[in-house]
Amino acid sequence: MSVEPLSQKDVEERLKELPGWSTDGLQISRKYSFDGHFAAAAMVIHIAQIQEELGHHAEVTLGYNTLALTVNTHSVGGKVTGLDVELARRVEAVAPGHGAR
Repeated sequence: MSVEPLSQKDVEERLKELPGWSTDGLQISRKYSFDGHFAAAAMVIHIAQIQEELGHHAEVTLGYNTLALTVNTHSVGGKVTGLDVELARRVEAVAPGHGAR
């Protein structure tokens, strides 16, 4: 997986395939809503598994019925890389199974 910083244009192009994800130029992020706390908490565990598999971790914030993720790659100066996009892609793939919207 690429650990080279992506250009802003590349980040924006890749995020077109990930509805709900956005960038502020330094990181990518997404907020999910759930019908309750348990579904949100269960998704945190699933995200933890994905992060361990990738060896790459996002900032995850769990609320009562919300879950927010923010990610960039610290080893390249806090820029967005292909690894961040892959983490987002994999999280997005499991989100529907948790009732995330």
